[in-house]
Amino acid sequence: MYVIGGGPGGLAAAHALRARGVRAVVLERSDRIGASWRRHYDRLHLHTTRRLSGLPGLPMPRSFGRWVARDDVVRYLEKYAEHHQLEIVTGVEVSRVEPAPDGTGWLLHATGGRELTGSAVVVATGHNHTPHMPDWPGLQDCTVELLHAGEYRNARPYAGRDVLVVGVGNTGAEIAVDLAEGGASRVRLSVRTAPHIVRRSTAGWAAQFTGILVRRLPVRLVDRLARPLAMICLPDLSAQGLPRPDTGLYSRVIEGSIPVQDVGLVKAVRKGRVEIVAAVDSFEGGKVVLADGTRIEPDAVIAATGYVRALEGLVGHLGVLDARGRPVVHGARSPRTAPGLFFTGFTNPISGMFRELAIDAEKIAKAVARHRERSGAAR
Repeated sequence: MYVIGGGPGGLAAAHALRARGVRAVVLERSDRIGASWRRHYDRLHLHTTRRLSGLPGLPMPRSFGRWVARDDVVRYLEKYAEHHQLEIVTGVEVSRVEPAPDGTGWLLHATGGRELTGSAVVVATGHNHTPHMPDWPGLQDCTVELLHAGEYRNARPYAGRDVLVVGVGNTGAEIAVDLAEGGASRVRLSVRTAPHIVRRSTAGWAAQFTGILVRRLPVRLVDRLARPLAMICLPDLSAQGLPRPDTGLYSRVIEGSIPVQDVGLVKAVRKGRVEIVAAVDSFEGGKVVLADGTRIEPDAVIAATGYVRALEGLVGHLGVLDARGRPVVHGARSPRTAPGLFFTGFTNPISGMFRELAIDAEKIAKAVARHRERSGAAR
């Protein structure tokens, strides 16, 4: 069988399958595994603890520290593939998955005219697959330096410059802090909807631990518990333009909006090193028009506007995606219309992405092995 994607989800699934006696070939479109992690900005660290971020069969080394740096994540993924002797083919991009002509599995169309067949397929192309840039009015005639956050590496090119960061998810918040600490003359952070902000760790208790504990609780109960905790743990930033959200924390998570983990944003906003401004409405040449009518002229704009999963061309014709382009199922479950097709890594749980990828990998491997036992399929 085949695993599409050589990131942490794909590697974990491949090992779990192999451990159950199922040959799994990983197909990675880049020339190296862990491509999305290699592209992330320099200062990035996992927001989940090292102990709860290891993939099946190989813990992360203690030398990486509690919050693992991007480069160490890449080293870990390389070591993981080597340690488990995973079968990986790089430079192969799968463009379409469809039922095999004989009805016994799947046919994969890949680069170079390849046609590959497998009894089952795991799609693990990742949550951060294709950068999303909003279609702002005036964008085509924009003369401001504009880049997506996926192209941002560090603050050095922006020393002494006026920079606008658009989007207050974890990426936008951390890039804004990085710019402020890295010498940008002015940093503004454009916010459409005020986010929930949580401490990454409080008195040694990681936010991830809380995420694990509350994940199965009723949404309304978690919302009610989160509000007073936020008032105790975090200052009110309303005067700086960042009020506490009206909607519940877990309600927002269910909708796909993960809380921002504070790795310096609160302090930077309170000290005025990061200024909160309204959402971007449009561009007028060298000016950015904000939703409140303000026109500003930054030297550069960094759009931390997220990613799309881009699964439509790959599996959209199979009826396995919802209206937002997300798989209708994930983990051990296959869609009713596509038995033997599995998805991992397309959710963003508050309990930790790596942790859930590890759990999904084991569940998928168990489901595949069970299916093979029932069907009597040969390896």
